[in-house]
Amino acid sequence: MSAPLFSDPIEKTNGAGAAAVLAGGLGSFYLGALALAGDASPALNKALSFYKPTGALSGVSSLAILLWVISWVALDRVWRKRTLPLLPVTIAAFLLLGASLFLTFPPFMDWVQGK
Repeated sequence: MSAPLFSDPIEKTNGAGAAAVLAGGLGSFYLGALALAGDASPALNKALSFYKPTGALSGVSSLAILLWVISWVALDRVWRKRTLPLLPVTIAAFLLLGASLFLTFPPFMDWVQGK
C-alpha cells in the first residue's frame, strides 16, 4: 500500500512578505530622515551631494535606497521561514510611511529646524 500523495501538510510562511512590507516602510522613513538631516546640516548637505546638479537629493535618495535594501535583506534572513501576524507589521510600515511624509513636509521640516 502506498502513502497518500499529500500526507504531510505544507507549512505556509509569510515572513518574506512581511519583511518586504516592513522594509518598504523603513525605506520611506530613511528617505524622510535623511532629507531632514541633509536640510538641517550644511556639512551633511555637502556630504550628500553626490551629483552636483541635483545637490543633496542625489545622496539622500541613493543612501535611502541602500538602507532599504539592507533592511529588506536583513529582515528577510530573520523572518524567511516564520509565520508572522501581518497586522502589526503592516501598521508599523504605515506609521513609518506617515512619519516619512511628515519629515518631508516643508512646514514641518522648518518647524523642526526652528526656521
